[in-house]
Amino acid sequence: MKLLENSSFEAMNTQLTIETGDCQIIGRIESYSCKMAGEDKQMFKQFCQEGLPHVLEALSPPQTSGVSPNKLSHSQSGDEGEGPLSDKCSRKTLFYLIATLNASFRPDYDFSRAKSHDFSREPSVTWVVNAVNSSLSSVAGGEFSRLQPQLWQAIDDEICLSECDIYSYNPDLDSDPYGEEGNLWSFNYFFYNKRLKRIVFFTCRSVSVFMAPRDSGLGNDLDLELEEGSYEEEENMDEERYGALCA
Repeated sequence: MKLLENSSFEAMNTQLTIETGDCQIIGRIESYSCKMAGEDKQMFKQFCQEGLPHVLEALSPPQTSGVSPNKLSHSQSGDEGEGPLSDKCSRKTLFYLIATLNASFRPDYDFSRAKSHDFSREPSVTWVVNAVNSSLSSVAGGEFSRLQPQLWQAIDDEICLSECDIYSYNPDLDSDPYGEEGNLWSFNYFFYNKRLKRIVFFTCRSVSVFMAPRDSGLGNDLDLELEEGSYEEEENMDEERYGALCA
């Protein structure tokens, strides 16, 4: 997967770091080409040893409330076969999703062992837009409201939302790149346009400001040592006072 330059996304990513009263929103939007070359081709060959590219893989149901399977939209691209496509995608598409995660989170995480049930197919573009707007508006309020029109316009210009199938990554805690303590919630959406052979990846998380950052561990240890040292000094002084009284 090749990261595509997009000045609108770069500007948007700066604005998607939002400080609120008790949390920080950290968002990122990236565009990737699905045209494989070099390492991706080798990985794809290895990935498809377990199944042909167009074999359908079962996905987890979308994490939506009040949406029954028979109401889920069908693929606009028509490349995934028959039946409700909320719970299936081709093995080739699954590879694109995994490769996008690897490219976006490299070198800190490796998603090569991700399974189809870690992903879901979302009901519609409208549902995803509303879900994202609701999540960000609830914590960022007016600051996100001002950003919202530009955000979706930039995504639409890059990927053509009306042509997209949308997937999400919903792993268990052990496989979640945002699984560490202090992360309140997160989402990972893939806007896939088969015609353009392109994926726009939108990832975002909310982090509690009350959690100490990881790199503060040394400072905490030092503070603890100083506190312990002061306790020892007090104990020595108490012993000296007690000895003087006894004498």
